[in-house]
Amino acid sequence: MEKLVNALSNLVGKGRTFKLLFNLSPMYRSTGGRIMEVSDDLRYVKLRLPLGYKTKNYVGTLYGGHMYSCIDGIYMVQLINILGKSYVVWDKSAYIKFKRPGTQTLYAEFDLSGELLEQIKIEINKSGEKDFNLSIALKDQEGIVYAEIEKTIYIASKEYYRKKRSKERHQSNAKQLS
Repeated sequence: MEKLVNALSNLVGKGRTFKLLFNLSPMYRSTGGRIMEVSDDLRYVKLRLPLGYKTKNYVGTLYGGHMYSCIDGIYMVQLINILGKSYVVWDKSAYIKFKRPGTQTLYAEFDLSGELLEQIKIEINKSGEKDFNLSIALKDQEGIVYAEIEKTIYIASKEYYRKKRSKERHQSNAKQLS
């Protein structure tokens, strides 16, 4: 898969490859959301979640599960690709606050600043691992917020993570033997 992604990225660019693969993947298609725009450095992603027969709930508004699932995984995949192979990135938790019923197409914009990315690298170099809270809002075309989501993203250096996992396995094996 990595070879295919690299070949496609070289052919049409990283942003277009990210958009294409996300929109084609069954796990993302089932959310009802569609990636609309991705910058070539992958720092910016814009998506839309249309109100339609596949995304409506019992009362005719956007189903809350679709509102969350269309944004799930975006920050994690952005960070994995931007930070590179020296880092481990996991979605750790999420909190969603519904502000009003989704009665129309909603949009979300993920924008990772250079300052944030630099801060992440500094923090990880200092402590080896850290949880980062990143926020995203689902809005209509006029900018009215329908839902606010806070994602907790775990990031560690790959070296630190390997040592931590090895230590955890060792401790688990020791407990089983006693």
